[in-house]
Amino acid sequence: MTIGEIKEANRLLFERLAILLNERPDFINSEMVRVLTREHGLSVRDSFAHLLAAAIGLDTSFPRDREIWENYFPNMVRYCDERDFLRDEFYKLIRVGESAKAGEWELKNFTIQPFTAFVCGDPLSMPDGRVIPQIGFFDCVYRFPGVLQNGREWMTLLPNEIITQLVPIKKARGRVLTYGLGLGYFAFMCARKPEVESVTVVERDENVIKLFGSLILPKLPCTEKINIVCADAFDYALNIAPKAGFDYVFADIWHDPTDGVELYKRFKTLELDKNAEYDYWIEDTLKLYM
Repeated sequence: MTIGEIKEANRLLFERLAILLNERPDFINSEMVRVLTREHGLSVRDSFAHLLAAAIGLDTSFPRDREIWENYFPNMVRYCDERDFLRDEFYKLIRVGESAKAGEWELKNFTIQPFTAFVCGDPLSMPDGRVIPQIGFFDCVYRFPGVLQNGREWMTLLPNEIITQLVPIKKARGRVLTYGLGLGYFAFMCARKPEVESVTVVERDENVIKLFGSLILPKLPCTEKINIVCADAFDYALNIAPKAGFDYVFADIWHDPTDGVELYKRFKTLELDKNAEYDYWIEDTLKLYM
């Protein structure tokens, strides 16, 4: 593929996948997959990949579409094993019963049906210019907790949330600062690490803190390491954080790239403590959008 063809393929894939994920993420169902696996001897993953290609209008009998299939799909589709996520330490501890509300915020359980498509990690940037989206699916019903603001999902325990925080959690050390509370996943996963001394969470919404403090925090060990501060992230980053001696700083106050790019740019100007290491949720994706 030429550079021009790669740029066009990147654009086409992202546009068409965005439409599918926003409008019909459940387009593929169990029966479709069963037909392909039974009649053509394909694996579940390959059956899903073929159906996904068809769902976004690719016809591999055409040379251009065939090139996209061969150059993107092998590294794009991810089969998610439910057992891998059920073993997650945070997931095992959190059992959300009835929905609970505080102001405009709500904590509740969600369900995703088999073969529903979802984003599953930052896109892969290849040396030749290909940007390969990461699309995941389960082959069973997956249940998970999440927190919403005015009915809009803010953080859930879908695989994307877990996968995109693996590296920052691994890098966290010493005195950790994080902007944004959500379900408290990042704070807990850092606090349980022996090399982490403390985790300071800056969250401006009192109702989020109330939900976390009453329904999630009591179920978690290592809570003595977690300190929640009700404050504006940018005020804290400008006036308090540089003098507090943090070793690792992680920001996650955006919902997705559409609202994250400008917030990310603003945070980058506030890396004022040269002794601290800074990271940002879905940073690679944000840079692509920029």
